[in-house]
Amino acid sequence: MTDTPTIAPAPAAANPLDTEVRAALDAAIADLTAGSRTWTHLTLGQRARLLQRLHRTVSAVAEEWADTAATSKGLRPGHPLRGEEWLAGPYATLVSLDAYRDSLRALAKGTSPAAKVRTDAAPGGRTRLHVFPLSPVDGVLLSGYTGEIWLEPGVTAEAARREAGLGQLTPGDPGGVGLVLGAGNVTSIPVLDVMYELLAHNRVALLKVNPTQDALVPVFERALAPLIELGLVRIVTGGGDVGAYLTQHPGIAHVHITGAAPTFDAIVWGPSGPAAGAEERSTRKPVLDKPITAELGGVSPIIVVPGVWSDADLRFHAEHIATMRLQNSGHNCIAGQVVLVSAEWPQRAAFLAALKTAYAAVPERPVWYPRSAEKLAAATAQHPDATWIADGTRAIVEVGLGSEGAADLERTEYFSPVLGVVELPGRGQAFLDTAVAHANDRLAGTLGANVLIDPATQKSLGAGFERALADLRYGNIAVNTWTAFGFLTPTMTWGGFPGATIDRVESGIGVVHNALLIDRVERSIARGPFRPFPRSVTVLGRGRFSVLPKPPWFATSRTGAVVSEGFTRFRMDGNWIRLAGTLLQAFRA
Repeated sequence: MTDTPTIAPAPAAANPLDTEVRAALDAAIADLTAGSRTWTHLTLGQRARLLQRLHRTVSAVAEEWADTAATSKGLRPGHPLRGEEWLAGPYATLVSLDAYRDSLRALAKGTSPAAKVRTDAAPGGRTRLHVFPLSPVDGVLLSGYTGEIWLEPGVTAEAARREAGLGQLTPGDPGGVGLVLGAGNVTSIPVLDVMYELLAHNRVALLKVNPTQDALVPVFERALAPLIELGLVRIVTGGGDVGAYLTQHPGIAHVHITGAAPTFDAIVWGPSGPAAGAEERSTRKPVLDKPITAELGGVSPIIVVPGVWSDADLRFHAEHIATMRLQNSGHNCIAGQVVLVSAEWPQRAAFLAALKTAYAAVPERPVWYPRSAEKLAAATAQHPDATWIADGTRAIVEVGLGSEGAADLERTEYFSPVLGVVELPGRGQAFLDTAVAHANDRLAGTLGANVLIDPATQKSLGAGFERALADLRYGNIAVNTWTAFGFLTPTMTWGGFPGATIDRVESGIGVVHNALLIDRVERSIARGPFRPFPRSVTVLGRGRFSVLPKPPWFATSRTGAVVSEGFTRFRMDGNWIRLAGTLLQAFRA
């Protein structure tokens, strides 16, 4: 057993924390410094078995995790949307642990985690890896949904397979202590960020929980007990003063944050934020003296490509869009915020009517995230003609062709139930190209973009559709599904489009999740069925077949709560008999 090293604290004058608090933080970092050496001595096989232990400890607290999260967000017992917390908490964590474990097992055998992944070419000299589904179970639970990774231009499939593993290719190299500044909105994010620190970078992790998730700390401590026992993880709480102390601590080698761009700028540049002018940026030095990665938000577009849609199509995708905006009360970094629709689409009026109906039909729930009331008040002032529903907690703002009212919607991440509808000219490929350029050039951020297109229209566009996807400068793209599917799929990557810097951070730097540990990824693309079951049967050969009448994450699903819990419990114990009952409930959605 090694001695606990002495770690110099951050300068006291820089942060007036209570002496006792500083001592506790210093001790946690010292524990992790010793734990970093422990991690380097674990073999790949031992690490895989450790993840199997984590699967059991997460399963043991899954119900409490989901219940605590739902209650903390004001969802009473029996509320139809409590299923969100099963999927966004323990489910996302369990499937990630399983995927990481499989990658470690492959590496332990001397094979690539991507050895069996099918590859083909994508536009622009890119290689595409088909990373979902990789098992029959995935194909059953999420019938009709697929996920792919596009590598940076010029990276070959052979190189991707050879380089897959990241930090686990050199498990004996220590990465030091990483600071994870946890997100406050989705409960699996802090845990998944910790796992990526360990597995992609060989960094042990100090997790500072966002105050909105303080109630979950006892759950996290039991879920992550195997890592805590070995000194690989420590969990602390506190506000911005604690975060500021830790980011400046000499014992911290790296910082990762999931949050908002202003918080990132305050960490890197100080309270005044980044310099505005190019000349000033070239001379100004950041206050942060260590590398940082980040997953930040943005204004996510929903591009509705005009076509010939049935009334059922209009209703289904109106509910789809309402879910993108209202899931978790809109407190999501990739909540759809701006719908881009063709002013020339003959069904535009019918689509907007269906959207308003669906937006109002989603069960009411608290708008719970801190400062949301201020943001809703700002939207009221900025958009006096907005349509407000649900006791004034949900807004739809329509911006006509050529109107000047879109700038606020396109540059402000409201992080609350404010949905914009912006009209653009054109039909077919002309509209799609216009919408892609508009999203790239006018909307803040590069994290997630959604595209809804019927099979006949997509077929008519041919290669032009894939080219348009290649032109979208977003780290995560969803076609006929929501980018949250990519978040829940551990073999896909999660993060902003490559190229951001600390000067212009956009939606962040680097990626997380990425359970196959693939290097040099440009983006991830999820694809789903345009029509659900049973209407998916009628489009065989012209669309994607699915057995799901309505995905359980739809905010309008009548059985979403029980199905989300059932899917999670199956990931916990693999009980196929109980899963059969869950699937029957899915058909009642």
